[in-house]
Amino acid sequence: MNFKWIISCFMIICLTLLSGCWSSKELTDLGIISAYALDKNEDGEYVGTFQIINPMNVPGSLQGGASGQRPAVTTFTETGVNPTELSNRASRKISRDLYYSHTSLLVISEELARDEGLSAILDSMERALEFRATAKVVITRGIKAGDFIKVLTGIDQIPAENVLKTLDSTEKLYGENINTNLQEFIQSLTSTGKEPLVSGFSLLGDMEKGKTMEQLHSTDFDAILEANGLAVFKEGKLVNWLDGEKARGTMWGLNRIHETPVSIDWENHKKAIAYRVIRQKTDVSAQMKDGKPAISITIRAEGDLRTVAVPVDVTDPHVLLAIEKALGQEIKKEVEAAVQEAKENKTDVFGFGEKLHQSEPDVWKKLEQEWQDVSFPELDVDITVEAFIRRTGVRNNPYLFDLEKKSD
Repeated sequence: MNFKWIISCFMIICLTLLSGCWSSKELTDLGIISAYALDKNEDGEYVGTFQIINPMNVPGSLQGGASGQRPAVTTFTETGVNPTELSNRASRKISRDLYYSHTSLLVISEELARDEGLSAILDSMERALEFRATAKVVITRGIKAGDFIKVLTGIDQIPAENVLKTLDSTEKLYGENINTNLQEFIQSLTSTGKEPLVSGFSLLGDMEKGKTMEQLHSTDFDAILEANGLAVFKEGKLVNWLDGEKARGTMWGLNRIHETPVSIDWENHKKAIAYRVIRQKTDVSAQMKDGKPAISITIRAEGDLRTVAVPVDVTDPHVLLAIEKALGQEIKKEVEAAVQEAKENKTDVFGFGEKLHQSEPDVWKKLEQEWQDVSFPELDVDITVEAFIRRTGVRNNPYLFDLEKKSD
């Protein structure tokens, strides 16, 4: 009996210590920010644009009724001398509390990233407890960040989701863009052995029409948001852009290629054979050679033949070996171009310095301070690539080969 009274008293005491929902906020009181864009005006003030979700206008919402009649998001703009003041002043223009916990996209204009850099901005974001470290970061090219998030998208009703899905799909399927979140950017920014990379986005078409509902009522969009290149940073500032093969060569070196097409010339025919990488593995190691640091990059790629536009016998093992060799040389050429570009920019985007730090900590202490400007541009980098053809497709020899054989 006494035991039951002790348990009861203990439970009553515990109840007094429970905090309950003292800090709860109703959903109807929150302005859920899906994307946050930052520019700078002529007066030197930050210009912040907020993309806020309209729950009643999102298709499939419980409220229903208004779906499709109005945009799924609302945007508004405010200025401030720093991001904190900007956010506080924004309360004058919206009847709800700004809620950053669901902000999935941070958009920075190229001009701001190049002239001022992101150090001050990211410091503010990291200190704000509500702002998620997993939010993705992108840089706009040829368009203000505020205008970028005002463009409506058709397939994904929330424009921020459209950008995020584009980032994810283009990295997995093409390999010329990178999915960088706030935490990854800060880690690379604070490391002396690696510089950050961020995907760029541009706008194709008529920006003004892209902001209106007419954009969503047509099968041919007036404005399209396009993933476009890699932004290279040094000491927090944008210093260059990587496009095409140099962007993909960088992704090869970072072991960030999932799938990608590789085309090679064959017998004086340009891009006659197309190969689809389905898996790859990149190993990077650092060591000392003749008293100097050196890097070894080993890439192993596996894939399928997707296009053969020349009359070759792909059932012949010797022909397949020759194609594999040519594919390896093409991949190696892309990586070499990317490494050379990084050396010219004096930006170790590959993290070679971090590899040296892990393998040769004593050497790294001596080189760390001048790594980006002195040691990295003179670094010896050896690249080895092996490409393997796992399948030639449903058809063995190409039609051209059969036609040529028939004519003989």
